[in-house]
Amino acid sequence: MARRKKQLSDDDHQVWNQLKASLTPLRMEKKTQPVVKPPVAPIFTKPKSRLSKPLTKIGRSIAEPDIRFDLAPDVMVGLAQSPQNMDQRTHTKMRKGKLRPEARLDLHGMRAAHAHTELLGFVQRCHSDGKRLVLVITGKGSKSGDEAGIMPSRQGVLRQSLPHWLSAANMRGMILQITPAHIRHGGGGAYYIYLKRKGRP
Repeated sequence: MARRKKQLSDDDHQVWNQLKASLTPLRMEKKTQPVVKPPVAPIFTKPKSRLSKPLTKIGRSIAEPDIRFDLAPDVMVGLAQSPQNMDQRTHTKMRKGKLRPEARLDLHGMRAAHAHTELLGFVQRCHSDGKRLVLVITGKGSKSGDEAGIMPSRQGVLRQSLPHWLSAANMRGMILQITPAHIRHGGGGAYYIYLKRKGRP
């Protein structure tokens, strides 16, 4: 059997209404929404390779090629180390610049063909005159922009060529020694030529 709902009396309604009028509603605290930052796009950078050298096909490091052009040794170095054909005392004095050349030839500014002719004539004349120590100045040489090419070359054509010119068969019979000159007579841009005595083989 269903229960009947209990109905409020008029007094109860009056009390209830008075109670509702005396009540104050509670304040609802606003819930703070968390601040959501927009996502930052990642920055991709190319990782640096630990290897500073190029890799072969199989990934191993190889050494960078050391490109060098090995030229023939300087002609002055070769002459300084050449065998001594004259007496020690005279040779030492000559190397130290204590002997005074009896004649000199300056080949500065000449083309190779002209310088070659002048040199041969000079040595022949000095030998015929009985001179012993002569000085030939070639200069150290310089390379202009027009002469520079892709292949390396030593500077100073005359300086490099003179010992070869004097080693020819028609010159060897007159020359006893060729030596780089002392600094007071031109240093690396000049040569001492010590001639044989006239009539000596």
